[in-house]
Amino acid sequence: MLTSAFFLLIMLVGVPIGACLCLSGIVYILNSGDTVLFQSFPVQMFGGVDSYSLIAIPLFILIGEIMNGGGITRRLVDLALAFIGSVKGGLAYVNILANMLVSSIIGSATAQVAIMSQIMVPEMEKQGYDKTFAAGITVYGGMLGPIIPPSVMFVVYSVLAQVAVGDMLIAGIIPGVILTVLFFIVIAGLGVIYNYPRTEKRTARQRLHTILTACPTLLIPIVIVGSILGGLANPTESAAVGAVAAVLVGRYVTKEFRFAMIPQILLKSAIYSAVVLFLVAAAAVFSWLLIYGKVPQATAAWIQTVAKDPIAFLLLVNVILLVIGTVIDGIPGLIMTVPILLPIATEIYGIDPRHFGVVVVINLVLGLMTPPVGLSFFVASAVTGAKPGKMFIVTLPFFLICCAALVLLSLFPSLSLALIK
Repeated sequence: MLTSAFFLLIMLVGVPIGACLCLSGIVYILNSGDTVLFQSFPVQMFGGVDSYSLIAIPLFILIGEIMNGGGITRRLVDLALAFIGSVKGGLAYVNILANMLVSSIIGSATAQVAIMSQIMVPEMEKQGYDKTFAAGITVYGGMLGPIIPPSVMFVVYSVLAQVAVGDMLIAGIIPGVILTVLFFIVIAGLGVIYNYPRTEKRTARQRLHTILTACPTLLIPIVIVGSILGGLANPTESAAVGAVAAVLVGRYVTKEFRFAMIPQILLKSAIYSAVVLFLVAAAAVFSWLLIYGKVPQATAAWIQTVAKDPIAFLLLVNVILLVIGTVIDGIPGLIMTVPILLPIATEIYGIDPRHFGVVVVINLVLGLMTPPVGLSFFVASAVTGAKPGKMFIVTLPFFLICCAALVLLSLFPSLSLALIK
């Protein structure tokens, strides 16, 4: 209890989550009186990041930075416009479709929201959309980032759960497509109610030109996902090849990437990677102490009194993780909950760890769009000036459809596992 109270206190005053995990671990050891545990503290931290799979994280981050510098994002938005055509609420569809295409490269919800808000919100405002709605729908489009591969959260989960990274990345494809289709259905309904404007008409010749111009940018996700699905490369190798593909496309296709950008791109990638990997290292210590303190066993005993079967357990987990996700960011939430809940899911209820990972990740990502914190809304607000609370209200149908999708994915494991060999 003392450790938990200390953790909550320093988290509420603004101490970074990674530091909270380490400092709480120190308090626990001091409170236990077993100071010999301090000798294992650095060993556990190093062991947490001593994994080949984790190399994929900085490489995926690097791909996103190269893509931004090479003007590839704008080409993907143009490609989405060409495919959607002139329909009511066309730019809203384009927003989601473009986010789906971009998410196959970036893999981070908050980074994607920051990038796409700068591109889509001003364009939607010009076409007569309310700025708050435009920013809000961009936030939900950004939700696809950690679900459709590549995904930093799935890589972290794979390391925590000791499952194949490639399996987890593939498991996110169908859920990502399902969410995209459900978002389209919501847009269609809202378009009828609010009479959204149509996108500007383009001739067949113009659309064909846009598609031919932008299609080479799809080489990046094709290389990444195709090499994994085809068994030609593991996720780490595919990320390295994807980074090379991003440089070639940005340099010789869009012609906006310059080699002079590389130092700045590497610096930004290194900073973000260091933050993520420090969280993973801190999580290793936290998980080790949880096991030492027999927290998973105590939690399992309580859950078994409430949930009598796997479905009831998953529905209970949905509620718990949604609450946790409202106040804690995705990766820290993953790090704090997986060591406790995963053994219960697999050993007691016989749930496939890959299916469980999809449910957990989508839950925590949805928490980024849920008050009181709703980090993605604050990111969009910082870029566009729209108010976070109002964004949540005007996009409430998207939140409800996400909750329905979570229940669907919980009930039908095949939706996550169908593509895994």
